[in-house]
Amino acid sequence: MSSEIIREKTRELYAQLTGVESLPAALSVTGEGNLPAYYPVTPLIAASVAVAAQALSHLLSLQHGSADAVTVDRRLASLWCKSSLKPDGWALPPAWDSLAGDYATADGWIRLHTNAPAHRKVVETVLGKANSREELAPRVARWKKAELEQAVVQAGGCAAQMFSVSDWQHHVQGKSLENEPLFQRSLCAPAAAPHWALEADRPLAGVRILDLTRIIAGPVATRFLAGLGADVLRIDPFGWDEPGQEADVTLGKHCARLNLHNPQDRHRFETLLREADVIVHGYRAGALHKLGYGSEQRRALSPGLVDVCLNAYGWSGPWRERRGFDSLVQMSCGIAEFGMQQSGSDQPVPLPVQALDHVTGYLMAAAVIQGLAQRVTTHQGSETRVSLARTARELTAFDVDNATQQPVINAAGEDDFSPQPEHTVWGAGWRLLPPVSLTKTSWRWSLPASPLGASPASWQKA
Repeated sequence: MSSEIIREKTRELYAQLTGVESLPAALSVTGEGNLPAYYPVTPLIAASVAVAAQALSHLLSLQHGSADAVTVDRRLASLWCKSSLKPDGWALPPAWDSLAGDYATADGWIRLHTNAPAHRKVVETVLGKANSREELAPRVARWKKAELEQAVVQAGGCAAQMFSVSDWQHHVQGKSLENEPLFQRSLCAPAAAPHWALEADRPLAGVRILDLTRIIAGPVATRFLAGLGADVLRIDPFGWDEPGQEADVTLGKHCARLNLHNPQDRHRFETLLREADVIVHGYRAGALHKLGYGSEQRRALSPGLVDVCLNAYGWSGPWRERRGFDSLVQMSCGIAEFGMQQSGSDQPVPLPVQALDHVTGYLMAAAVIQGLAQRVTTHQGSETRVSLARTARELTAFDVDNATQQPVINAAGEDDFSPQPEHTVWGAGWRLLPPVSLTKTSWRWSLPASPLGASPASWQKA
């Protein structure tokens, strides 16, 4: 029954991606257990991985005439959402800044996101400098949650007051999501036919992906695609670092830096974009347009481009340009409040992993692969938009009672990791086995994880 729930959810997601009601390939689900959550997190994670693999099976069938069967491991898919690398003799940096977290206010709860130095500076400008959450908490307690959220957001920071699911459904931004599809997709004019080999062993070899994403969701998408042989070039601005994420999400990629306000770097970026087959980006709505690289400009530079973009709170409504991260969206959309109510806790209870990020990342990978299939069949480029908040709606609408009856997934064990160590600049480590495979295709990464900015801004062979 549990495996059938995942298969049915995969069919739903694939239909939303393609408009086709049936899956192109047989789907097997292995592994056991669920992450401990009050929503069906593991089934949705497994289904999102499976739909990306189904899209790949369809893409390969265009070249080879038949669709390879897909096998997804629900346990491994869940474990990848925690951390995919186990260091050998060294430690990963903390995932969270010392001030990040949930705080009680005068009338409820709020989450402050301070991982980026600029975002921490905003919080300390509003509330005063602090060395710890314990020092900051009394100051937060004097505010009403809506007023503090507004103060932080208006100053350019990141915060989210806690709503219930019902509150969110009646909120103007929640209402705007009711009319947004999971995948907002538009097609572009035909371009020259692509010349990808689409070999079963390394399906995306020769496909160039320009990665303008940060933190988790977008990097998960491009990590997944790098495992299929794609040449992924991640571009970050100077001064941006993600020490707590780099070892996890840069696997298989070259990572470079450019300043898109600098004329020379803009020229380099435009050259890279002209040579790219795919661009994946996580800039807020309108941000690339303000830099001179809106949708029309991207298509003009690279006809036939497969363009997949991510936003936090959706692509319509007053919050379409609001900064947001998984943990904030969980607070806004009612997920943390639902966990608090179901557990009987006196504080927010979020999901055990950043599941909105990871699920959305795999959906983005599926959108890229579907876009590549469109290029093969009609030579058209495409633009697909997804958002964390729309993924949250997919989770909260899931049948909770029928999807959470499984034993809890234990921590990763020795058998969950590759037998070969991965040698990074930080030290050796053990990477989790891939969570999915096709009959003739398995995911493998040619490059170890690396620090941001470690490579030149040019296309290179993995």
